[in-house]
This record gives sequence, structure tokens and C-alpha cells, in this order.
Amino acid sequence: MITVKAPGKLYIAGEYAVVETGQPAVIVALNQFVTVRVEPAHGMGRIQSKQYQENSLIWRRQGDEMVFDNRDNPFHYILSAIHLTEAYASEQGKPLRLFNLYVDSDLDSADGRKFGLGSSAAVTVGTVKALLQFYDLALSQEQIYKLSAIAHLDIQGNGSLGDIAASVFGGWIAYRSFDREWLRAQRNLVSLSELLTMPWPGLDIELLTPPQSLRLLIGWTGSPASTSHLVDQIKAATSRSQAQYKQFLRRSRAVVEKLVQGFRDGNLAVIKQQISRNRFLLQQLSQFSHVHIETMKLSSLCDLAIQAGGAAKTSGAGGGDCGIVILDRTVDADALIAQWHKIGVQHLPLNVHLIQPPVVPRLREAR
Repeated sequence: MITVKAPGKLYIAGEYAVVETGQPAVIVALNQFVTVRVEPAHGMGRIQSKQYQENSLIWRRQGDEMVFDNRDNPFHYILSAIHLTEAYASEQGKPLRLFNLYVDSDLDSADGRKFGLGSSAAVTVGTVKALLQFYDLALSQEQIYKLSAIAHLDIQGNGSLGDIAASVFGGWIAYRSFDREWLRAQRNLVSLSELLTMPWPGLDIELLTPPQSLRLLIGWTGSPASTSHLVDQIKAATSRSQAQYKQFLRRSRAVVEKLVQGFRDGNLAVIKQQISRNRFLLQQLSQFSHVHIETMKLSSLCDLAIQAGGAAKTSGAGGGDCGIVILDRTVDADALIAQWHKIGVQHLPLNVHLIQPPVVPRLREAR
């Protein structure tokens, strides 16, 4: 049986802006995983997941029709990953076979609530990697990223695909999204095999090394949030506030670029300063868009961390899920964790996951 693991992730900075082509973000891969197993099958294949046996569906009314939203249903990401990987296998002359595919995940709590660690991206990457091995196909990490990004984008429709990059490359990464309109056009012009070898305009992935004094602390509010729906809300709101949105994008770019330079220089003070500035920008975005990004519990999580000497902010789309804190290792984190516990915030004792062997320090494609 083939077994692969794909790590979860958290956004450190650059949320919402990163959905625009060329906008930067910093993301970290964590040592919580989706595990995908594949084995040959005979007569009938099976796709099975312990987590998703009773998954609910979200739908809305469009006239007299029920329209289902597949973006929160992990099976659709699995099926999309299978479809794209088998399309690539067919182009490579591989006969398609029956298989059983089993999925297990550490990215949810014991009662099935999501931690907000990018489970849809991890299950997409895990499925792609497992099936590439099943069909005896060797792809570079860059090509695995591209194949997984296409599969994920086909379901989610929005988003930056930065969580896919974190799951493929691991560690701390600086990420800029590719031009998705270019990708949509190219898919009608070239084969999938050609597309995986072409430079993707705007794609930029740089592996970062944090200062040794940096400690990442993660707090979970216990309230799951839907990234895709929050991004939809921001898109709708900012279309009515274009001037403010463009200013947000300019300021977010400047903050994240300084943050990345702080990593390059090993300067913890600069890193903390830019994390604080990014939180302020997200609060401004929330105010003019009227989208609730920083919940009361996330605010309390961050404020307590700041009082303890850290820099803190929401992670990802907000609206629940996790907050992140950057601390100096000399700070007493246990005292902060105890304060979190009193307000109902759970500390997630996770570490950064590094992919071995390491890839080239930077993948920067055509502009």
C-alpha cells in the first residue's frame, strides 16, 4: 500500500491581499497531516475517509433550484485531485486502474471541528502525491504544486493557492500567487503535461529561515470558519470600495515585504513589528468591508499575547479558527497559555514541518 502525508498550514501575514496576483504572503507548514493511502482494487474501487463519512452539504436557492456549494465538502477536492492526476497519467500513456483510496486527517479536533489548518489543500496534495506514486509518475515539487493547484482551484474558484504551496514545499515560505486568468486561458490551449512544465506568470515561492529566537504560538478559538465564504464577502464588499481596497493592497504589500526582509535578516523585532501592522490593516479592511474578521475571542487572544510581549493577529480568513503569536523564546509562554485557557482558547502545540529533502531556496517564474 502507498502511504503519503501532506502537512497543514497557517497564514502568518498577507491574508486577503494574497488572493490578488503578485500580492505577497508568509505561510508556515505545520506537523499536523492528512494521510492518504492507495492500494490496487479489483472489481470495484473505494474512496473512504474517517472524518468525512457524515459531512454536511451547504446549499442556497437560485430560483427554484437547489445550488450546492462544494467548497466545504472535502470529497470534491479528493475527486478533483483524482481527475486531474489521472488526466496527467493518461497523457503520459499510463493505463488507468482501479484502486482503493483511504484518507485520515489530524487537521480536525476530536469532535470533528476544523482547526483551520488548510485541510482541503492538504487532502488535495496528499491525493495527488499518492496517485502519482500509484501510477509510477515522478514529478518535481514545483509540478506537484501546479497539478494540486489546478485541482484545488477547480473546486474553490477563489483563494491564493498559498496553502497548496505550504503543503508541498513545507517550512516557512514567502508566497506570491500566479495569474489565474492566464491559467484559465492556457488550459484551453495546451495539454496538462505542457502546462506543468511552463512558467506560471507571477508565481514566487521562497523558503524562509526564522531567527533562532523566534517562537510561534498558535491559539484555536474553537469556532470553525469558512475561508471561501469570507473571501466571497470581502470580494463583494471591496468591489464597492475600490479606492480603500487598493490602498489596503498597497499597504499589505509593503508590510509583508518588510516582514520577509526581517526573516532574511534574522531580525525578530522587525518581524514582530510587521505582524502588528498587518493586524491593524486587517482591522481596517474589516471596518470598511463590514466583514467580521477578528471575533471577540480572537481579539482577546491577540491582546493577551501583546500584553505578554508578543506580536499577534488572526490567521487566514479569520471569523474564527486560529490566531498566531510571534514571541521571543525567553518569554514565559506557559503563563500566556494559561490565560488563553481561561477565555476558552486552546493552545495547539504544533511545530513547523520541513520537507526533506529541501527544495531550491526560491522558485520565481515569469512576470
